[in-house]
Amino acid sequence: MAADFYELLGVGRDATEDDLKKAFRKLARQYHPDANPDDADAEARFKEIALAYETLSDPQKRAHYDRFGTAPGAAGGGDPFSGMNLNDIFDAFFGGASPFGGSPFGTAGGRTRTGPQRGADLEAVLTLDFEDAVLGADAEVTVRTATVCEPCDGRGAAEGSQPITCGTCDGIGQVQRVRQSILGQMVTRTVCDTCSGSGEVIADPCRECGGDGRVVGERDYTVTVPAGVGQGSTLRVARRGAVGPRGGPPGDLYVHIDVQPHPRFQRDGDNLVDRLHLTMVQAALGVNIKYETLDSVEELDIPAGTQSGDVFRIRGRGVPRLEGRGRGDVLVQAMVETPTGLSDDEIDLLHQLAELRGEEVAPTTRKRRREARRR
Repeated sequence: MAADFYELLGVGRDATEDDLKKAFRKLARQYHPDANPDDADAEARFKEIALAYETLSDPQKRAHYDRFGTAPGAAGGGDPFSGMNLNDIFDAFFGGASPFGGSPFGTAGGRTRTGPQRGADLEAVLTLDFEDAVLGADAEVTVRTATVCEPCDGRGAAEGSQPITCGTCDGIGQVQRVRQSILGQMVTRTVCDTCSGSGEVIADPCRECGGDGRVVGERDYTVTVPAGVGQGSTLRVARRGAVGPRGGPPGDLYVHIDVQPHPRFQRDGDNLVDRLHLTMVQAALGVNIKYETLDSVEELDIPAGTQSGDVFRIRGRGVPRLEGRGRGDVLVQAMVETPTGLSDDEIDLLHQLAELRGEEVAPTTRKRRREARRR
């Protein structure tokens, strides 16, 4: 019994056009003869799923199949694949005009030169002061990288000589093999091993770089750090990676940010948090102070009766937002300190205050001395 077309594609009978396309695309990649050389079972399977898709993707043929259970023209026992262009079906999915991109198995299209290879991406760690991370700065980073060989100017050829066209690929940078399949002539392209895809070979290589066109050394780059960057952030610096061999374009440089702690401020999102130490008297009576943020001096009013833990907000002096919409705030948390090392006069004054407020306190050292003299 012939296999059910819906089962072959792994879809239900209510499958949409997109469902059919996705199913066929997946199975075609799996069973295509180029992916299974000398496998007759895979080739037969591919023909079956191609017929299933060709039938179900056409509304009239699908209606015929749903009614009679056979593909149009197959009921009389003839070749079910006659009149069906498998190559057109496959190219619709994997050809250059396909929305899915080029064929994974190669098609007989035009010759495109691969060209010099792109250089590798690099990574570096940049240690920043807290202020530079918050406010932004230009910083230097040193990387060990492949740079253009100066004696040969990146060409790889010794002075007085020139690269020549690769004889293996005729300067295309790719080699291809052609084979016959049920789909017709199929072409598979790979990077040329002789020239590594550049299309050129070096007959007389540069003594400095050995024909590679680049040497390894240290380079210093200036990195513009945007205001508001945080710990662990990564900045991409385009075209500051290693250069490619024989004049290939450079890769990118990825700079990972390491922010040093600040003696006063801690970061909380776009806000800066600080602890302000106040004396007991300042907290009780209030005080106006000159408060230094990272980039300004602000007046800060501490009201009478301030308690430890109270938070005062200075708006717009925190971390600049990366999207450029203003800044966060500075959050100042009051920390009331208890005085130590008091003199006898200071202790007496505090006792007087305690008596006025009716608060019970421990006897002072001076009172103890007076009591000892009376005894």
